[in-house]
Amino acid sequence: MDRRSFLKNSAIGGTAAAASATLAAPAYAAGHARTLTMVTSWGRGLAGVFDAAQRVADSINAMSDGSLTVEIKAAGELVGAFEVFDAVTSGQADMYHAADYYFINQHPAYAFFTSVPFGMTAQELMNWYNHGEGAALHDELGEIFGLKSFLAGNTGAQAGGWFAKEIAGPEDFNGLKFRMPGLGGQVLGTMGASVQNLPGAEVYQALASGAIDGTEWIGPWADEKAGFQEITKFYYTAGMHEPGAGLSLATNRDVFDSLTPSQQKIIEIASGEAHSWSLAQFLNNNGSALQRLQSGGVKVLEFPDSVWDAMAAGAKTVSDQYMGDDIYAKVKASYDSSMAASSSWLTQSEGTYRAQRDRTTG
Repeated sequence: MDRRSFLKNSAIGGTAAAASATLAAPAYAAGHARTLTMVTSWGRGLAGVFDAAQRVADSINAMSDGSLTVEIKAAGELVGAFEVFDAVTSGQADMYHAADYYFINQHPAYAFFTSVPFGMTAQELMNWYNHGEGAALHDELGEIFGLKSFLAGNTGAQAGGWFAKEIAGPEDFNGLKFRMPGLGGQVLGTMGASVQNLPGAEVYQALASGAIDGTEWIGPWADEKAGFQEITKFYYTAGMHEPGAGLSLATNRDVFDSLTPSQQKIIEIASGEAHSWSLAQFLNNNGSALQRLQSGGVKVLEFPDSVWDAMAAGAKTVSDQYMGDDIYAKVKASYDSSMAASSSWLTQSEGTYRAQRDRTTG
């Protein structure tokens, strides 16, 4: 049976957990300094996302007091942006920092640990991950592939993207060459778009050359740094695809198990700290960046309701095709339940407050 067939017919934590239970307990190399190679999906210096990877590495290096040294390899320096998963599972590298929805071909449930269409906001994701079943499910999914995973960054709500022309209705996506990874890209595919999945460092050139007609990236600050406003002036600031995109740190499980308990805890704490630090970095910078973009002639737009409706229909179609997979269905059930509970309270408390604040203070 190949791995895909195994995944299709197994429940999380079943065969993989039983197999791992037969392994010998790790031998800790007490007092022995180790260097861990981190490969990333990000070009060196790519605003926000590379910063999050650097933050994790710096924190591990500082907190371990010399017992661990993380060396970062940006996309292309050791392996390509989308090859980091295989590099770590094979032992070519020790850990990766990436967006796990890049790896839905390994398993579609990985999308939930970045973002899914019409899914969780950043706060809702943190609720599920830290106080619901999210972290445990991420860990169990990673165990199948020999990984120990943590959330280690968040971009907040991402923009709908940059377009060569205004979008009047869902028909404008038909034949559109658009860069969007993950399940969101598959949603646009149901609307007739020709979806491209390009590493972040390659997007500017593809847009400038006309290889793509439009792209999503992250949000005003990172998009401004990438320079997309130099190419097109039509910018949609809200999208369905990533309302609170998580970034992940995954360590080869054999490597992780060989570390001391204190070193393991350092990696966990460094990842969690980077998650909140990264989210604040994006949210702190997006407002002023959007003002600069508008001052430079960028036209800020919202999709019409007809587009949102078509996207919602496409999101259901895409998700339904994976529901026969036990793992995907289990993760989705947990995710949806937590999202409904969090959203109910946030809407009635913070949502009401913000609407009234905006109304009364202008």
